[in-house]
Amino acid sequence: MEAKHWTVQIYITEDGDETHARAVLTTRDTSAVTGRGVARRNPIDRPVPEIGDELAASRALEDLAIRLHDVAADDIVDMAGPVRA
Repeated sequence: MEAKHWTVQIYITEDGDETHARAVLTTRDTSAVTGRGVARRNPIDRPVPEIGDELAASRALEDLAIRLHDVAADDIVDMAGPVRA
């Protein structure tokens, strides 16, 4: 059995009170799938960059999961029906 290796890279940027994250899944068999997430700090909260990073990254991963599910659903639809010779 061959082991497959999928990679997710998370890119995080900060702009003022906003943190943006982009999660990119790459596999050997498919093109990249990307999810995005944003966290916004309430101005009355203490500035703790790690929390913004965690929230934005988790939201990007959640978006990535939804998009990957959509890719799989599209593949199922494309493969539905009798085998073509």
